Amino acid sequence: MLEQKLKQLKTIFAEMERALIAYSGGVDSTLVAKIAYDVLGDRALAITAESPSLLPEELEDARIQAAAIGIPHEVIETHEMNNPNYTSNPVNRCYFCKSELHDTLKPLALERGYPYVVDGVNADDLGDYRPGIQAAKERGARSPLAEVGVTKAEVRQLSQQLGLPWWDKPAQPCLSSRFPYGEEITVSKLQRVGRAEIYLRKLGLSNLRVRSEGDTARIELPPEQIEEFILTTDLPKLVSAFQEFGFLYVTLDLEGYRSGKLNQVLNQEALSLKA
Repeated sequence: MLEQKLKQLKTIFAEMERALIAYSGGVDSTLVAKIAYDVLGDRALAITAESPSLLPEELEDARIQAAAIGIPHEVIETHEMNNPNYTSNPVNRCYFCKSELHDTLKPLALERGYPYVVDGVNADDLGDYRPGIQAAKERGARSPLAEVGVTKAEVRQLSQQLGLPWWDKPAQPCLSSRFPYGEEITVSKLQRVGRAEIYLRKLGLSNLRVRSEGDTARIELPPEQIEEFILTTDLPKLVSAFQEFGFLYVTLDLEGYRSGKLNQVLNQEALSLKA
């Protein structure tokens, strides 16, 4: 089954002849970039969008991974922070982010002679609330992984099979996803969240989030790591560091990290409307 999906992905790119990849450096878009390059060679181009919502470390990872694959790679700037529809952080915030991205990529692709802009949306993404997917579709972007029905688990399987050393890289959505809907997003808030997550990563933690709620930082870790974190971390030092970043209070989420947790408020609102 997986081999058949890989064959279908290769066929899609062969039929495209030339493709521009919206490449974040995450495991999904990196797999897409790898397959595109294997099929198209230099007729595939990976583009990474740089903005305040992207950790500098993630941009560097994207550069390293693209170089390892061999695919031509460029970095452009996007300016979603100039759009109040984005910074006001409505529930469809991602729509405005992806609109900015694809409104930048599409004319660039056409100017360079790439008839297709391709992203890393996978089949599982279609089952979650992802308004950004709509924005990409409206602008003609294609999602080969979703088209072929490749799930997140299969993305990792294929990545490992193709020899990509980052096949198990934790998901790292943009920093704006750390804020509850309705709380204004600013560059300074993004920076303090970014610095806080980098601090925790330097402690050896990886699959984590620092949620920002007003002046409070809420640390989310995998549930099985919470006890060890409490026992082995210099908590006063951590609190002091977070306060230097700009937070007043630091808390630990006892439920632990769960992807898409901020969307649970949407589910609760939907249930209340049905009641």
